Amino acid sequence: MEDTIQLIKQTIDKVRPFINRDGGDIEFVDFTDGIVYVNMKGACQDCVMIDTTLSDGIEIILQEEVPGVIGVKLASEMPEKK
Repeated sequence: MEDTIQLIKQTIDKVRPFINRDGGDIEFVDFTDGIVYVNMKGACQDCVMIDTTLSDGIEIILQEEVPGVIGVKLASEMPEKK
C-alpha cells in the first residue's frame, strides 16, 4: 500500500507542472478502495473544467502508471470514515 501511495505521489508530481502553468496545483489526500482523492488549489479550485481535468487528464495518467488505481475524485467526495 505504501509503495502504491508513493507511486501515486510521484505520478502527481509529473503532472503538477502542467497544472501550475494554469495557475493551479494538486495535492494528494488519500487512496482508498482504488480511488485517489485529491485537492485542487489555486486557479483549479473553482475552474469549470475541473471535472475534465480530473477524468480526462489526471485519472487517465494515474490509471496507466499506477496499478490498482480505478479513479480520481476530489477530497470533498470522500466517504465518511467510520
